[in-house]
Amino acid sequence: MSLRKYRNWERGEFVVVGADTAAGGLDYCTAQFISKTRLDVPLVYHSKVIATEMTPILHLELERIFDETGVKPVIAPETNAGGTFEIERLAKLNRNGKYIIYQQKRNIGTTESVENSIKLGWTTTSANRSTMISMLKECVDNKLLHIYDKPTITEMFSFIVSQTSSSWKAQAESGAHDDLIMALAIAWQLYQTESPPVIKHRTRPKPKRVRFHV
Repeated sequence: MSLRKYRNWERGEFVVVGADTAAGGLDYCTAQFISKTRLDVPLVYHSKVIATEMTPILHLELERIFDETGVKPVIAPETNAGGTFEIERLAKLNRNGKYIIYQQKRNIGTTESVENSIKLGWTTTSANRSTMISMLKECVDNKLLHIYDKPTITEMFSFIVSQTSSSWKAQAESGAHDDLIMALAIAWQLYQTESPPVIKHRTRPKPKRVRFHV
């Protein structure tokens, strides 16, 4: 099955999702659903399909999460490997506004305040990839996140640091995959920055007293 669910969602739970897209070939499309409330990963999407097949499944799951938790989840699909088109498609499917698509951040790593840009989704670059992997490794080493999914754990055991022509790179060893790890690394980045949307309650104006002059 493409979806592996390990427990039911709870009312009031806030979920962040990282999705790693694939354009075909040997790569998998993956998505890791982190509960920021419970600090675990209750749901994993993992299938050897192209991104266009993953999008409608993620849409339905995101709507289901909102229906069961009452809180809008935040998702960051990767823009790489044709992901930009699927992000636009996901935004159009979200007619009921039951989830939020992650907006990339400006000014990260500077002295300026961090703010949202207009660009949706997550872009993995050679500059931020090592940071993502390092932060996820620290999270796992310190047992900050409960991971139930055995294929994800298996990928972690096959992750190595190899030397390229110009530097060292953390990646899956020959014949193995790192799609689940990259999706989890994206989700863990969202854990750092995203908070549940604030629900604004309308306050009813107090009724005015009518004074009778007798």
